[in-house]
Amino acid sequence: MQRIKAPDPVLEQTFTELVNAHQTSLLRMCYLNLHDSGLAEDAVQETFVKAYRALPSFRGDCDPKTWLMRIAINTCRDMQRGAWLKHISRTVTLDQLAEPSESFSEDAVAVNMEIARLPVKLREAVLLYYYQNMKIEEVADVLGIGISSASERLKRAKEKLRTALKEVYFNE
Repeated sequence: MQRIKAPDPVLEQTFTELVNAHQTSLLRMCYLNLHDSGLAEDAVQETFVKAYRALPSFRGDCDPKTWLMRIAINTCRDMQRGAWLKHISRTVTLDQLAEPSESFSEDAVAVNMEIARLPVKLREAVLLYYYQNMKIEEVADVLGIGISSASERLKRAKEKLRTALKEVYFNE
């Protein structure tokens, strides 16, 4: 018969601090990747489960936020590859949407729509750099790529956004 170990109080405290500090930014990142609030909440929960299991082996080579973002991005990718996601309809009619708690400018909506249309690799770089205010080194670390590759993805994303938004605003 195996003995059950009691939870380590230091580990529990560290994990609680991580959850409190990063749950909102992780939820935002997952929502922007998955475009569904329920899926985003599931992804954040799964991210924290994975992080809790891996916390004893976390060496601290990077910032905890960077580590958690990498887990979250990979979790979102896994969810997007899942077979069940391909078989559900996520189309919502306008009358089914709740009224926003605050109004957004047309410019902000147009930019967000174009970011959502970017290829996944470019979108991830944009979201981490501009929405999570990460440095290019952190973006590269989260995505598991080199700094030059992360810079290149941001450059390509900016070019695509510039072209798309130019057509939206100056196509008269």
